[in-house]
Amino acid sequence: MSAFTKMLAGAALCSLVLSAPAWAEPEKKDITLGVGGKPALYYLPLTVTEVKGFFKEEGLNVTIQDFQGGSKSLQALMGGSVDVVTGAYEHTIRMQAKGQDLTAVVELGRFPGIVVGVRKDLADKVKSVADLKGMKIGVTAPGSSTHNIVNYALNKAGLSPRDVSIIGVGASSTAVAAVEKGEIDAISNIDPAISMIDKKVGLKVIVDTRTEKDTIDLLGAPSPAAVLYLRPEFAEKNPETVQALVNAFYKGLQWLANASAEEVAAIMPESYYLGDREMYVSAVANSLPTYSRTGKITEDGMKGAAALLSFDDSIDLKKIDLSKTFDSRFIDKAAGKN
Repeated sequence: MSAFTKMLAGAALCSLVLSAPAWAEPEKKDITLGVGGKPALYYLPLTVTEVKGFFKEEGLNVTIQDFQGGSKSLQALMGGSVDVVTGAYEHTIRMQAKGQDLTAVVELGRFPGIVVGVRKDLADKVKSVADLKGMKIGVTAPGSSTHNIVNYALNKAGLSPRDVSIIGVGASSTAVAAVEKGEIDAISNIDPAISMIDKKVGLKVIVDTRTEKDTIDLLGAPSPAAVLYLRPEFAEKNPETVQALVNAFYKGLQWLANASAEEVAAIMPESYYLGDREMYVSAVANSLPTYSRTGKITEDGMKGAAALLSFDDSIDLKKIDLSKTFDSRFIDKAAGKN
């Protein structure tokens, strides 16, 4: 290669480097993120993003505060003790109904992944949701998405939330223990707790939202699950920080889309296995289809989530502007759509 040719090649390479999109530095590098039940597979994209180092790649130092349930992490955001939350998308709708806007910026789960089941010893007495009347039902935390699924299913079966007793049991070993000890009759929860309960004491599933078909059967449309949500003013003040967060989560989603259950289990903390790695791998395999591929909430997804709240008389869905509940600018940029 002549000196002139080498010079041209070097210039072309330089041009490519200069023309490649460069992310600006985050305005706020130290971020506190709230989550309700981090070991639950509902939030697997968060742990993947953390463990794979994608937050650090984006120049962020993310401190994760784990609460008992999604309603607790929401309270932390509203109280100002966390900057952002990975939680249920439906919280953006609930808070808008209360006059307080929250905005999702990336979808992590495209189906809820929540299962409602009864202890095996009660299976003969419970043929459908209608038979839950009078029972004690465990949820991750009152007001969380696991609770909302119960309320929606009860309403669809002609019952009222007042027809059952709701008990917060968390989303991991505490939920398993509550069923084992007979403290609750039924449970609304997520994997791996659901898989562990089924293996240990047996569980009759009566509601399942781990697949698109089952979600549509219940809600009439797909429904996003976990998202990253925040106050709109946080994004206005720290747009590059939010972009860095979304970039990191998008990397996590892309890694998950191509990973096997075994590969996922291999990078998870051993404590997440609930003492049974084989069960955990199986639970991950069941949950992999629930995670978002694009990071973007569809219009049908928004409507599906709204349907989940249609039973709630405190929310006038006609007054809800769903377009305000998801800001797609950041995920579009992360995915290379300018």
